[in-house]
Amino acid sequence: VYQFDRASGARIRTYTLPGSFAVNNLSANGAAEISGNTTGRVANKGMEGLAITPDGKTLVGFEQSPLIQDGGDGGQYNRIVTIDIATGATKQFAYNNKIGTKTYNSSEILAVNDHEFLVLERDGKGLGDGSSAVMKQLRLVDISGAQDVSDLSGASSLAPVARNSTLFLDLKAALNAKGIASADIPAKLEGAAFGDDMVIDGQTRH
Repeated sequence: VYQFDRASGARIRTYTLPGSFAVNNLSANGAAEISGNTTGRVANKGMEGLAITPDGKTLVGFEQSPLIQDGGDGGQYNRIVTIDIATGATKQFAYNNKIGTKTYNSSEILAVNDHEFLVLERDGKGLGDGSSAVMKQLRLVDISGAQDVSDLSGASSLAPVARNSTLFLDLKAALNAKGIASADIPAKLEGAAFGDDMVIDGQTRH
């Protein structure tokens, strides 16, 4: 993870992720890279989301899918990695990405505070795919008191300590309610952000 100075454009700092996230054998061919490695991120399924906590102290990264050693693409237990901005120290937390009977790839993470995060989960169906959207949701996960899984490897090790999420906003249902057909919802919702606080009927909303 690189930090840049906005005024000069210069790269001023590098944060190194744990070695377990890297693959040993790189390849321009995704299938070859997957078959050539037993650990690390799945080809084209690396760090998909990055957030900063409101206090400005911690970066929070999210893999798109579980690491190869944790089940790989289609696996159930993804990793959230936190980076202390001052020291570069990292921690890892397991996240259960199974919703109902299916597992999903994660597309975005937003920090509500230093322990609660909104995660964007979706299928790949909808506009652009020639199909109809089925699942697009913002999920809330809380890692307060969660076990650091930096020294754990494999789905069976992560399962007992993985955090579940709860539904925060069903995006598909909300868009359908506004008259947008499921076939017109983009297949790949991949980014989310907080807007400015707004005062509605005298109440400040975030």
